[in-house]
Amino acid sequence: MSASDDTLARLAAVIASRRGGDPDKSYVARLFSKGPDAILKKVGEEATEVVMAGKDGVPERLTAEMADLWFHCLVALAQYGLEPADVLAELRRREGLSGLEEFALRKVKAREGGSA
Repeated sequence: MSASDDTLARLAAVIASRRGGDPDKSYVARLFSKGPDAILKKVGEEATEVVMAGKDGVPERLTAEMADLWFHCLVALAQYGLEPADVLAELRRREGLSGLEEFALRKVKAREGGSA
């Protein structure tokens, strides 16, 4: 496991530990208490902020907004019982495939009724 994997795993553990916590004392507990729609809305908002920061071309702002997005994506993963390791495993599975190959495979799976 790389250092970045460790960081993501540690952050995911903190997020998981806040689930069911006091929404008045924890931002993460507050997100979980509002449910999946609120969490996913926050992911969308953060994704938009990443796009705007990228358009502005300020590297520090892009980094900060990307950190916010990743954080909220980790909350979304936890909402659905997933961990960063699940995403990293999927990325490793895709390693060595071109983006076009991966896209074609997903289309085939979708036509066959499998998950994409």
